[in-house]
Amino acid sequence: MSAEIYVISGFLGAGKTTLIQKLLREGFQNRKVVLIENDFGEVSVDAALLKAGGVAVRELNSGCICCSLTGNFLQALKEVLDQFNPEILLIEPSGVGKLSDVLTACTHETILPLAAVRQKITVVDVKRCKMYAENFGEFFEDQVRMADAVVFSRCDLFPERVADARQAIQRLNPMVPLFSEPWDQIPADRILASESLNGNGKKPRFSVSFGKSTLDETLSQVYTPGFEKDHHHSAEAVFDTITIETEKIFNKAKLSAQMSALTDDANGFVVRAKGILPVDGGFVNLQYLPGDLSITDCETEGGVLSIIGQNLNRQEITRLFQEE
Repeated sequence: MSAEIYVISGFLGAGKTTLIQKLLREGFQNRKVVLIENDFGEVSVDAALLKAGGVAVRELNSGCICCSLTGNFLQALKEVLDQFNPEILLIEPSGVGKLSDVLTACTHETILPLAAVRQKITVVDVKRCKMYAENFGEFFEDQVRMADAVVFSRCDLFPERVADARQAIQRLNPMVPLFSEPWDQIPADRILASESLNGNGKKPRFSVSFGKSTLDETLSQVYTPGFEKDHHHSAEAVFDTITIETEKIFNKAKLSAQMSALTDDANGFVVRAKGILPVDGGFVNLQYLPGDLSITDCETEGGVLSIIGQNLNRQEITRLFQEE
């Protein structure tokens, strides 16, 4: 029996990993599930967090999926299907990966006998929807146009932005089902059973049964130099990435100040930062998006910080987090 492929797409920090955790808890009970998780960078922070929850993860790093379709990703996809023979294959592309490119790989002639795409779900952050569409439209719009379902994140925190986000998404993909309720109010089977014509008159091929799984306004004005959204760019041509691996013990109270210094204009435009860092007495999970910083205690061990942005000052940023 061929595997069912679910692709969980979305721009940087939209909430893909959190949605995957929800689907694993609520939607794929008693199913054999394997996850391919891909970060744009050298080390996958999300994979470490998912592994801590007992999820089988195949990591692909050093570039986004769409940049290695004919090699690394396609080969890894076939290896996972051959080795694990899953019922469900979840794919979480990089936030700067194009959903259309992922779909091209998943429908390659070497994959079709082994698996078929059941659904493509895109997560959209209502707070940053406008900013991402205006500045990174080539990537953001592709993720929306190709989706079979769109799940909004942060609706409970920014309810005043939901209507504008819905209009923006419907302009790009008029037929797509939209989910804008708080996530704890949306049963996973509603998301997984949603159908979209997606402009091509085709509905998903497979049905799914469910049981128990083992398994800010100023930001919208940011200018992206040299970026024309109607052209085809690779992620490497548009975004910089810095991965800092360290054994340094950080002062939890000072991390906020270091992150504030990181996002100084002189260091470039930081679109996303995330990491697991050692502090006195344990570890913290650091998550940064423009306008938001979260530093929480974490049981997963690590010593890595991944930063994605544009025109990043690599030397100064590295010094900021490696020097005492």
